[in-house]
Amino acid sequence: MNKILPIKIFASLLLSLFSLILSCSVQGKYPEFTELVEKSSPAVVNIRTTRVPDSNVDGLDEQDVPEIFRRFFREMPDRRQPRPGAGSGFIIDSDGYILTNNHVVDGAQEIVVALSDRREREAKIIGQDALSDLALLKIEEKGLPTVEIGQSESLKPGQWVVAIGSPFGFEHSVTAGIVSATGRSLPENNGNYVPFIQTDVAINPGNSGGPLLDLDGKVVGINSQIFTRSGGFMGLSFAIPVDVAMEVTAQLKEKGSVSRGWLGVLIQRVDRDLAESFGLDRPSGALVTQVFADSPAEASGLREGDIIISFNGKMIDLSSDLPHMVGRIRAESEAEVEIVRNGDRQTLKVVIGKLDDDELAGPRTPSPAAANGNRIGINIENLEDSEKRQLGVERGVIVSRTFAGAARDAGIQRGDVITDFDGESVTSVDQLDRLADALPADITVHVRIVRNKRPQYLALKIGS
Repeated sequence: MNKILPIKIFASLLLSLFSLILSCSVQGKYPEFTELVEKSSPAVVNIRTTRVPDSNVDGLDEQDVPEIFRRFFREMPDRRQPRPGAGSGFIIDSDGYILTNNHVVDGAQEIVVALSDRREREAKIIGQDALSDLALLKIEEKGLPTVEIGQSESLKPGQWVVAIGSPFGFEHSVTAGIVSATGRSLPENNGNYVPFIQTDVAINPGNSGGPLLDLDGKVVGINSQIFTRSGGFMGLSFAIPVDVAMEVTAQLKEKGSVSRGWLGVLIQRVDRDLAESFGLDRPSGALVTQVFADSPAEASGLREGDIIISFNGKMIDLSSDLPHMVGRIRAESEAEVEIVRNGDRQTLKVVIGKLDDDELAGPRTPSPAAANGNRIGINIENLEDSEKRQLGVERGVIVSRTFAGAARDAGIQRGDVITDFDGESVTSVDQLDRLADALPADITVHVRIVRNKRPQYLALKIGS
């Protein structure tokens, strides 16, 4: 009996140790969110808005309806009645400053903020910014609980994050997930100016404007958009990085609006074929397709065909990275732009300008022309000065027809204006013919075209 007792004690200790290891392993794999939710929830608010539609568009004036028909309209809802909306937000200052999405409060006649202790206060808008989809609100209260602001710059895919908000009106709902990606550009007006955080956190209507938190309970993003085909959550949620949000908030608090940096170029992505034609070892950077007149880019010496590979010391892997970086720079500040030009690296200094609404306007449509032919499979024609003004170009020839061959394979279309061919400015049909005829077989060159007043580069593969 005495020999068996130590064995039982040892077995019991071994079992306890195994249970402890298993418990630590489970806790390490599945984090506990209760403490961070208890810490952050008091500063998360529900936002209700009231919008009154334009009666001239959304409804009929009863006086305009003949008496014989009025009884039929009495059973119909009055579309001029105020329409409710809902969203979320969070308190960033104990004196009553609240951050939310611009689309939550834009056009609202009344904004009511419900605090976590059930108090409700009417809010006023301090400032709005449509491009970042952010709005700063203010309620008349003191000593309010606030969130702790974190940093989004260091976020990495795979990190746990938590969202708190009011989806479908269910206040202080908590959902969790991971960061799926960072620096996402979306095909919206603000997609070029916000490097969104992509997550798989469940976000639904009403979550907009609520905080995205890391495991320390610090705000790292503002839940803003979802990708959906059903109207509900499908696993793709997008949040505005808090670093961007706080830069915008500082300007909204100071002057009620936001000033953004402007470089004055149009750019495109560098694919594998273009990288080969420009002599790059990999497809990266932002290819400059147009430099605007009287722009900071022109003043700094940037040229069409330059490939911007870094901005203020930050590498540009995707062309969509550049607008994010430039937009965050304040006007009149100086930045360093590293480029590749004719295979050589150069560094330019540029004084950043201010982005105006005119720079966001889209292009207009060109007109076609007539005939001539060359080696790459297109008919082209010289342009008169009046046609150049109409098409928005200073030089080039216009494509009137494409045939099977290198040009069509590259994506050149009827109506395109070819302005540059293999790094040479194109001024006439004869010149382009000579340039094309002089090319050796089995080579890839880059061609700059202008289509619908928007320039782009295409990689043209000359066969044998």
